Amino acid sequence: MLGFELSTIWAGLIAFSVLTYVVLDGFDLGIGILFPLAHDEGERDVMMNTVAPIWDGNETWLVLGGGGLFAVFPLAYAIVMPALYIPIILMLLALIFRGVAFEYRWRTVRWKRLWDHAFCGGSVLAGFCQGLALGGLVQGIAVEGRAYAGGTWDWLTPFSLLVGLAVPTGYALLGATWLNMKLEGRVQQHMRRLARPLGIATLAFMGAVSLATPFQSDVYLGRWFVWPNMIWSIIVPMLVIAVAWRGRDGLASGWDVTPFLCALALFVLSFVGIGISFYPMMVPPTLTIAEAAAPDSSLHFALVGTLVLIPMILVYTAYSYWVFRGKIDPKEGYH
Repeated sequence: MLGFELSTIWAGLIAFSVLTYVVLDGFDLGIGILFPLAHDEGERDVMMNTVAPIWDGNETWLVLGGGGLFAVFPLAYAIVMPALYIPIILMLLALIFRGVAFEYRWRTVRWKRLWDHAFCGGSVLAGFCQGLALGGLVQGIAVEGRAYAGGTWDWLTPFSLLVGLAVPTGYALLGATWLNMKLEGRVQQHMRRLARPLGIATLAFMGAVSLATPFQSDVYLGRWFVWPNMIWSIIVPMLVIAVAWRGRDGLASGWDVTPFLCALALFVLSFVGIGISFYPMMVPPTLTIAEAAAPDSSLHFALVGTLVLIPMILVYTAYSYWVFRGKIDPKEGYH
């Protein structure tokens, strides 16, 4: 029983790390996705300046989530990696190339446009591959014994492509609402106008993915359309509608913070929906959290360090956001 409780705690910690990465690095990637829609080089500079002090710290949570999965759920890691090897490797390469572009574009004039395209391309590819990996995981992974039993391209399906398009669209919404919060003047007005169609597109993708998900597995059908779990099928969509309406009012009223918080809430609600569908599975449709967990001694040992590490990360993350709070001065550059 203790092992099950520890494995559940660890599943919650990894889920928290992944969600924190998505909501923090999501608007960061969204800015890169929106780069081609900027009017000129000056707009692109100030857009990038809004995340210059914090972008690399946001990716700490991805490392924590991936490292935690490897350490405490080795069986899940051993199954998920070969199943989703291609989208995960492409995502990591895109994040690396995007990080290089972030630094190099400030140190060249002749090749600055090239690095602008690299920054945008890396952001789009990273978001798309994250969606592909999520879609591949949600639709289920073939497991035989304690190993992956599927093929190299099993993850590539219409459903995973749908999720692959949905994720960068949502990231672009996060980016637009973040820039609306951090900037003033022409760029802010431009991003506020972009946020409206992006919000509609994000909601459309959320609806399409939500309608398609229950048909990926009988387990999902049982979760969402059998009483008493069916109540979540009512509550979550109602919350999504309420959040979307509030975000729309915020954009129409010219508010700075509310649209961004509402965009974050849409991601959180989507994550809650995935969690309800998954639990207690670690690798759907067959491998549970308890079955995928490492021995109790490993769970205990890793938990002690993590309970120290996570508060430290939270503190320095909160401090960095506090230091660089408020609007961005367009005259200030990145050094």
